Amino acid sequence: MSWDPQILVFACNWCSYGGADAAGVSRFQYPPDVQIVRVMCSGRVDPGFVLRAFNKGADGVLVTGCHLGDCHYQDGNYKAEKRVEMLYTLLGQLGIQSERLGLEWISAAEGQRFANVITDFVGKIRRLGPANGGEGP
Repeated sequence: MSWDPQILVFACNWCSYGGADAAGVSRFQYPPDVQIVRVMCSGRVDPGFVLRAFNKGADGVLVTGCHLGDCHYQDGNYKAEKRVEMLYTLLGQLGIQSERLGLEWISAAEGQRFANVITDFVGKIRRLGPANGGEGP
């Protein structure tokens, strides 16, 4: 049986979403197993959004934003970093492998990096298998 992971990517409007756009314009290939949600800032990704994604059947969640020190909202990406670190612990307590959550910094000029990050993350989630043991959402 073939399995396609369900992966949600939160992408910062100013940087990593631009990187996704650059990847598309440059025709860099990456797996189609991702749904990209544009957020104004990675710092606006509420931990509840991540938990809800897993609750609704996501096999992996990736938060992407501006490189540290380059946030358009000054310190939003530092907030995102702290929230993701907290989520790693919380996910483990909930019985969800923390490896299913990722955090990456990607600028608007890094289309190839965006494609590589997505490819690597999808590969990692494929190796881990379905988050729910393959029982369906």
